[in-house]
Parts: sequence; structure tokens; C-alpha cells
Amino acid sequence: MDRFIFLTVDGLSRGAVFAAFALALVLIWRGARLVNFSQGAMAAATTYIAYSVTTASGSYWLGLASAVAAGLVIGALTERLVMRRVDPSRPLNAVIAALGIVLVIQAVLGILYGSAYRAMDVPFSRRPLSIGGQAVLSPYDLFVFVTVAIVMIALGLMFTRTGVGLKMRAAAFNPDMARLLGVDVGRMLTLSWALAGAVGGLAALLVVPTELGAHPHATDLVFVYAFTAAVVGGLDSPVGAVGGGLCVGLVLSYVSGYSGSDLSAVVILAVLTVVLLVRPAGLLSRPAARQV
Repeated sequence: MDRFIFLTVDGLSRGAVFAAFALALVLIWRGARLVNFSQGAMAAATTYIAYSVTTASGSYWLGLASAVAAGLVIGALTERLVMRRVDPSRPLNAVIAALGIVLVIQAVLGILYGSAYRAMDVPFSRRPLSIGGQAVLSPYDLFVFVTVAIVMIALGLMFTRTGVGLKMRAAAFNPDMARLLGVDVGRMLTLSWALAGAVGGLAALLVVPTELGAHPHATDLVFVYAFTAAVVGGLDSPVGAVGGGLCVGLVLSYVSGYSGSDLSAVVILAVLTVVLLVRPAGLLSRPAARQV
């Protein structure tokens, strides 16, 4: 029982990071109707920026702020300089462009920093706290939960309570009507990419230091898990992305804890396949209704 509780807490902590990363994918899907396969590489670039700033200044918090700011800039530039110039009549073009961005970013990071892992520190202890003799969350796990919760609440309030959020929703769901109402759809799309880049950079900085450290390919597997979380919950649903992220984190924790880490990727692939076959729109998606 003690092991089950520990694995559950650990899975929720990992799932919170996947949920934040999945939210970044949902932001772009809702705005542009495409899966940003370059999200992982963009996030990897922000971790190196955070590493450089932290190494130079000695401040983790300054590195965190720089990663979020860099994500904003990288996301906006990616949309403005690359994705906006891709022919939208062929959906595969955007996928190929995104994969090209991945190769370019990883190559540049390899040239600038090399292929060695760069260790990164965390601001709080990762030693689990004990309650009644049972190891539970560590201070760093609590920091991750609180950070991801703040991001989720902030995005939810922005989309439902602010004019900018309502314009972004209008531009995503009906761009032609939004243009007639005076919404700058192009600007809203750029903002979606910028926010997705910032959220992805934040999520990467929460998980990369707990692994081997910064590396050009450090976020590849994280992207796979986050993509699975977004698909499981529904690419149109921010709430689904959160639920999918927590579910993926729990599945990974239970499988690696009871059966070994070698089966983790296989199980996640099986979950993704089953969801795509049974409910392609996601488990928490709303059924489509046709008005006649």
C-alpha cells in the first residue's frame, strides 16, 4: 500500500508537467488546427537559455523567467516567419515545416552546446516529505503542482474573462466571422503560438532538471507523452489536456514502478492507439452536433 501511494503521488507530479505541455499543444491546435511537432525542440531551446542565464547569474528564478520569455519570442517568431508562409491548403506542409524546425533547432543547439548533458539545479529539495511514516510529495513536487495550477487557472481566466481571450476563441472557432467583427485573426494566431511557446518552455524547465539535464533531445520523450495526453483528453479541450496529462503520468508511474521502465513507452503507445481507434476526438471531447 505504501508503494502504491508513493507511485500515485509521483505519477500525479509527473502528470502535472505533461498537462502543462499538453496545454501548449491545445493552444496551437485550437488556434491553427495543427499539431505543433516542433513544440519539444522549442522547449529544449528555452531550457538551454535558462541554463545559460542561471549559470551566468546564479539565479534559478532569473533562468525561469528567461525561459518563459524566450518561449514567447520563439513561438511568435515561428508563427510569423515560418508557419504563416506555409500553404494551408495542404495540411501535410505544416507538419513537414514543423519537423524541419525540429531539425534546425536541434542542430543549432548541438553546435552551440554540444551533445553532453548539462546538469541543472532545482530551487527546492526533491527529498520526499514524510507524513505518518509515509513518503509523499517533496517540496519540489509541491512547487510543480502550484506552478502548473497557476498556469491553468490563468489561462482559464484569460479565455473566459478577458477581451483578448474571447477574441482568441473567436479567431480559432470561426476566423471568417471574427474578421467581419473586426478581430485581427493573424495577431491572435501569433499570440496563441507565443503563449504555447511560453507554457511549453515552463513545462520543460520543470521536468528537464529532474532528468539528466539540458540536451538537444531532452524533451523528445516529454513531447510524446504530452501529445498522448492531449489526444487522450481531446485536442480541443484544455480540461481534457489536464486530465490526460494526469492519467499519462499515473500510467507511467504504475508501469515503471511495478513492471519496469522498459515497458513504459510501449504502454503509452498502446493507450494512444486504443484512444485513436475508440474515440479519436478524445475521451473528454464533446460529441459533435449538426444543426439542420
